[in-house]
This record gives sequence, structure tokens and C-alpha cells, in this order.
Amino acid sequence: MPQSTIVPVEPSSWPRTEAAALAEQQRLRPLVEPHGPAPAPGALVAGVDVAYDDERNTVAAAAVLLDLATLEVVEQSTAVGPVAFPYLPGLLAFRELPAVVDALAGLRHRPDLVVCDGYGLAHPRRLGLASHLGVLTGLPTLGAAKTPFSFTYQDPAPERGAWSPLLDRETGEEVGRAVRTRAGVKPVFVSVGHRIGLTEAVSCVLALTPRYRLPETTRHADSLCRRTLAAS
Repeated sequence: MPQSTIVPVEPSSWPRTEAAALAEQQRLRPLVEPHGPAPAPGALVAGVDVAYDDERNTVAAAAVLLDLATLEVVEQSTAVGPVAFPYLPGLLAFRELPAVVDALAGLRHRPDLVVCDGYGLAHPRRLGLASHLGVLTGLPTLGAAKTPFSFTYQDPAPERGAWSPLLDRETGEEVGRAVRTRAGVKPVFVSVGHRIGLTEAVSCVLALTPRYRLPETTRHADSLCRRTLAAS
């Protein structure tokens, strides 16, 4: 298994203002690669998530690495630190990514794919957290979100595996897919992050959801970051 070579974010390089963050998004957006293969059999897929303590201005991030074939946990890592950026719509990645990258850097093995509880190209400037993380680390990434954000979709058919396009309201551009991961249960919203295609991203999310609506990667990471925050 390849060893992790993920480099933590240098605090002095991180944007501190809205203008600087917007400029960074514009700089990084052309670097996103919206195509690539699905993970191979036996791949290691990481889930990342964060939890906040607003009173202490603290964020806890978790990275949990699963074997895609068995969905068993291979290893996990956490990071706790100060919130890196104020809450501003469309700039959530700047709050979360320093801690998320720290957690990923703590893994011994380099993930073949990272699944984010959020968005990739399904973002007003086409650089959601998953895409931003992918460009920063070079890792293939995808977003699997609980809500459609500001985009629109038709409800997919009720059977598991059904999907419908997630569309930009103004341009009609397909920015992701609403995917039914459990029959009769509301869909999740899958978008490309970096170095994976949309069809491949949907296939991977379905492989990660054999029993529940949300990917196993997200379920494990959500639980771990909450426990880590409570213990910090």
C-alpha cells in the first residue's frame, strides 16, 4: 500500500479575507480535473468530516480509511484546531480544509479516493470542498451531500440506483446527480470533486451505501469527528 505523502496546510498561506478566498477559488478552479476512473477493486477510500465547537472556535476533523471491497475500517486519523475562516456562503472549504488535510496527513496509507460530506463541482464557482481538497492534495475526490444546495433536480425513480441530473438553475448545466441509495428514501447529491468522472463517482457512492442512505465513509467520519470534539 502506498504511504501517505499528504502535506498539511501552511497557516501563513491560508486566505484570511473574503476577497482573498474568492481570488483563491478563481485561481484553483481551472486546475480541477473532472474526469477519471472509478477506484480499482481493493482500493482504499477515505471519508472526511468535521464538527465544530463555536464557543471555543474549535474544529475537529476525522479521516477514516475503508477497504472498498469489504467496507471494513483500515485506519483512522483526527485533527483538532482553531476554525481557520469565518462562515461565509460558498466559502465553507476555507473553514474546514486545514483540519481535514491535517487529518488526512495522519493516515499511514494514501487514499485512492476521498469522499467528502459536501460538494465538488456542485458549487456556485464550481469549487466546492471536494474539488478544493482534490486540487490541494492531488487525490481523487468526490462530494456526496445531504441536500441539493442551490441547485434543482427532478425526483429520481424510487428504486435504489436511480438518479436524475442536478442542474444549475440559471444555466441548466449538470453539476451532479441526485442518487437514490436506498429504495424509497430521499436521494443524496453526488458531484465530481477531482480526478474522477461523474458516472464513476455515482458508482462509487452506490458501492459505499449497501445498507444506509449515506456512504459508510461519511457515517464513520461523522461519528469519529463528533467523538473527537467531545473529548478535546
